Amino acid sequence: MALSFTSCQDEFEPLPEEGVQAEAIAASSTTAKLIEDTCSNDGSFDNIVDESSCFNINFPYRVKANGVDLTINSIDDLDSIEEIFDALEEDEDIIDIIFPITITLADYAEITINGIEDLRELAKECREGGDDDDIECIDFVYPITLYTFDLNNEETGNFTVESDKNLRRFFAGLDQNDLIGIDFPITLKLYDGTEVVVNTNAELANAIENAKELCDEDDDNDHNDDDFTQEDLADYLVSCPWLVKEVKRNDQLQTDQYFDYVMNFKEDGNVTVNDREGNSMTGIWSIRETDFALLLKLEFETLVDFNLEWFIYEQGEGTIKLHVSDGNRIIMKKGCDIINDDPTTLREALKECGWIIKKVFYDGQEVKRLLGFEFNFEAEGVVTLSNGDLVSQGSWEITVNEQGRLVMAITMGEEPGVSFEWPLSELRNERLKFEIPGTDYMLILERNCDNDDNDEDVTWIRGLFNDTDWELALFSQNEDPLTEAYADYTYRFGMDGTITVLDMVMTEISAGNWYVYRNSDGKLEMIIRFGSDSNFYPLGNDYKILEIEENRLELKHENDYDGYDHLVFEKK
Repeated sequence: MALSFTSCQDEFEPLPEEGVQAEAIAASSTTAKLIEDTCSNDGSFDNIVDESSCFNINFPYRVKANGVDLTINSIDDLDSIEEIFDALEEDEDIIDIIFPITITLADYAEITINGIEDLRELAKECREGGDDDDIECIDFVYPITLYTFDLNNEETGNFTVESDKNLRRFFAGLDQNDLIGIDFPITLKLYDGTEVVVNTNAELANAIENAKELCDEDDDNDHNDDDFTQEDLADYLVSCPWLVKEVKRNDQLQTDQYFDYVMNFKEDGNVTVNDREGNSMTGIWSIRETDFALLLKLEFETLVDFNLEWFIYEQGEGTIKLHVSDGNRIIMKKGCDIINDDPTTLREALKECGWIIKKVFYDGQEVKRLLGFEFNFEAEGVVTLSNGDLVSQGSWEITVNEQGRLVMAITMGEEPGVSFEWPLSELRNERLKFEIPGTDYMLILERNCDNDDNDEDVTWIRGLFNDTDWELALFSQNEDPLTEAYADYTYRFGMDGTITVLDMVMTEISAGNWYVYRNSDGKLEMIIRFGSDSNFYPLGNDYKILEIEENRLELKHENDYDGYDHLVFEKK
């Protein structure tokens, strides 16, 4: 390796020039500092808790958010804090950290903090607002091999690093005059996925320097701003139709009146709103920027509840939340896939696989007897509904209603519980949700292509329950104990998906069905159903499988009103 260096360098020397073969750098050099900053630990993801981008709190830990006790086990749990803070607009958001905690610094060193004052002192040292040292718009692709040299050009070691932490800790162990060489070429990846290959220290330094300002590192402490500009917001609004999900005016909830109204923002400053009957209303919209927020102004002749200049307090994935003081709020969700979309997309998705009924409400009544039934949408508009032995047949078509929403129209005379024109409200690859806005009609379907026959967990559970007798050890609804009413029976799970209920002398007194599958969230579920005329009808539901052993099964169903059903079977 050809070396070109001096024995002593300034702490921040000019970046190396292109074409100059400076194959070794000092640990105190500007190039080394750029490398350190690129592989430093980014502590900005939990700023809602610690208000510092220079370190993060190690999981798990506990906090109280506005008095609510939470255990934070992962990044996803931080969303719970934001939800609590956003629940009320006028309250003061307070976070209390339960000490002691362990934090990870920029160089991945870990220290224990025993109180809030110590944490605040550390946070003061961090420059908030995007000026912290770490560089997040470009990353190294590993592994990378490094060499160390003494001042006599003698190699003193070589190291292969596999991660940012390895690289940062390597630099943390160097003296400022130590010399480092890199085994080129190496690859770096920009924030947008683009890869850059560099062959010299000069190319490396320039690649990092050029990438520093290419993206928004979101290092500030405003968890609701989502760092969007006036232009970003305008583009976001006109990109898709929007469904109104919540409206509150002067502290009075008006959601029922406006639920699922469709708003279309136009580039010319006009906005049209279609109500649930397809009636169209036109207004105007504009955005202006203040020192502390963006404001969206809406003006209508008829929709007076929308006529305000609204603060944008959150722009999340597919969601915009607006608010004004004194109890005014609007929440909207993107409707790209379900408004004015090509019906072919939904039509072809339905025909690809079978679809299991996970939930159905018809005219305000939950039809539990249809849980686990499977739709098969066939060509020529034929649809069948079955539970293995009982089959109903009808017709189906995909249309667009007057509001511009995709609609699945089913006609099945033998089964009125599904015969309806179902407007699509959620389109996912593995899950479809249909609902009638402002009414008690809802249908949720889960994709079922191969009956989960290739899922080892599903087939094991099915085998465990085939032709076996079980007893009910626990049943409760919303913590109301009901075990006694159902405990003195034998529940025989058959290979054909039936449940036979036997009394103490083993006489059949009722029958139902059972089905195990993996849902669209990747969780194992068991569907149990009994006819509405059965005394065992309350046991029927779509249950999450909490725990399963050869002799015990624990199930839980979360209700829409924040309660849950709890069911435990034990093998006889």
